[in-house]
Amino acid sequence: MIEVKPLTQELLPDLEALFTTSRETHGCWCMWFLIPYKAYKAGGPEGNRQRFIELMEATPFPIGLLAYRQGEVVGWCAAGPRSRFVRALGVPSFKGRDPSEDDSVWLTPCFYVRKDARRDGVSRALLEAAVALAVEHRATAIEGFPFAHGVKVGRESMVAVEALFAACGFAVSRQPSETRVVMRRELNG
Repeated sequence: MIEVKPLTQELLPDLEALFTTSRETHGCWCMWFLIPYKAYKAGGPEGNRQRFIELMEATPFPIGLLAYRQGEVVGWCAAGPRSRFVRALGVPSFKGRDPSEDDSVWLTPCFYVRKDARRDGVSRALLEAAVALAVEHRATAIEGFPFAHGVKVGRESMVAVEALFAACGFAVSRQPSETRVVMRRELNG
């Protein structure tokens, strides 16, 4: 069984342990979609870690969720208002969005599941918990921008795939390219 918990200060050591299992997460600290590229590169892994912790301490609600299998941390999902993810909003996938919704519509731009826990339902549990967290904080909708059905996924699989979002009640709201879709689930009704 997968248990999902919102990230709190007390759980930060678990996130640190998870992020050290991969070169990408250890260096990124889930800042890729949050800050400009120059800032992302300038601070390196330690700078990104520090920015992440500062953001976690400054925001009034959790900035993501941790997944546990038999008490061991195995996955992460970033979640929060679209307005938080400044760099993500600059990608072609979000051209045409309604900017007036950026504070009320939440985004789940990034997932990480430890290699030995993949294909065990961890991503789905994280996404379902992200929806519940968005509802709890009165979001009107929640979105993601996964790879489109049929696209061969490689290193960038951290954005997930269309089938995951569809299985959790999301529908395609736009397809900005052959490889990406923006999936959305309305929460206000």
